[in-house]
Amino acid sequence: MRDIITEIWSTARRNKLRTTLTGFAVAWGIFMLVVLLGAGNGLINAQLKQSDRFLSSSMVVYGGETSKPYQGMKEGRSIRLQTRDIGTTDSEFKENINEVGAQYRTGATISLGQQYITPSLCGVYPNHIKIDKVDMLLGRFINDNDIKESRKVIIVSNKQAKELLNASSDKQKDISRLVGQYVNVGSLAFKVVGIYKENENGRADAFSSYTAIKRIYGANTDDAGRIEFTFHGLPTEEANEAFEKEYRQRLNASHQAHPEDESAIWLWNRFTQNLQMQTGIGIIRTALWVVGLFTLLSGIVGVSNIMLITVKERTHEFGIRKAIGAKPWSILKLIIIESVIITTFFGYIGMLLGIFANEYMDATLGHDTIDTGAFKATMFVDPTVGLDVCMEATMVMIIAGTFAGLIPAFKASRIRPIEALRAD
Repeated sequence: MRDIITEIWSTARRNKLRTTLTGFAVAWGIFMLVVLLGAGNGLINAQLKQSDRFLSSSMVVYGGETSKPYQGMKEGRSIRLQTRDIGTTDSEFKENINEVGAQYRTGATISLGQQYITPSLCGVYPNHIKIDKVDMLLGRFINDNDIKESRKVIIVSNKQAKELLNASSDKQKDISRLVGQYVNVGSLAFKVVGIYKENENGRADAFSSYTAIKRIYGANTDDAGRIEFTFHGLPTEEANEAFEKEYRQRLNASHQAHPEDESAIWLWNRFTQNLQMQTGIGIIRTALWVVGLFTLLSGIVGVSNIMLITVKERTHEFGIRKAIGAKPWSILKLIIIESVIITTFFGYIGMLLGIFANEYMDATLGHDTIDTGAFKATMFVDPTVGLDVCMEATMVMIIAGTFAGLIPAFKASRIRPIEALRAD
């Protein structure tokens, strides 16, 4: 093997420019493959980070607008969920629904002394902390007693607490003194019972008990706001679609909307959303691999071409080898090994450069966010490739190098001794 490596090195030195240009094509192909996969992973991870903020086995129900006439009523009627819809959801779908809650949202001014904030005030049930994955830093979230007794309690974010206290930072030791204090919500006093970690990629609400907010701000209306619930026993997209159809028909009937009207009641199903996202991620990754492999293919064609030229230039040498007893397999092996070494060597250079490029993206774009006004979005999250991709790329290089050398190797192994004389 050492003799083969020495011979390959000698051949490469005699054709430095040709070998370098061919190697560059291979390195560029692997570089583009790794960069494309890394950038794709960055986009995918950013989307997964957004979707991971919500419990996948949960749904949120909104009122909509009818799109079909029904029972003498025209389309375009506004549908608002009502309190009876919460009871219907809880009592008639126990086979699949675990916990039912609701959201009642309103604007409010929250003040402490001279400091004030104007977040959206959201009345919720205790299950909201699981559905929207609220990360508590201090105190507690809404509990069952708050709902039963319509307690005027409030949970604010760490940044909201900092503003109310006019603190220099939002560290726990600086904002913990807000827990247990009373703040003014409009003209009413609410007790701060908890502080949660604000998600920079979403809207920061202040939370209170659903019953208290509904009693204060929605006492004169039967508007229930939004319904949210967790569910089980719906493992497939088909099962979720069947449940959604049955559930929507039941609520449509309650609001005198057409049973097949999908605009009257809107359902945000996080489970099917995740399924669709996974399908999309699979398509993106496959597309990136295809584009990267086609880019690499141009480099492999270059390796094959240079090996053909090498075989042609060494016809005299291979003919003499055959004349003195060299087996076709020894020549075949020499060309294939040379092709694999050139492809793998330059491929690893391209891979390392691609990894460095991904690390640069992670250090720059990976920390950039876009502020849309309503929320902030991170475009790239960890735009890198893992060890598994590097191993897969290594296998691709070895296989590609083998295929690139096959045709030249077979041509070299068929050279007859008489051709050595013609080569002169």
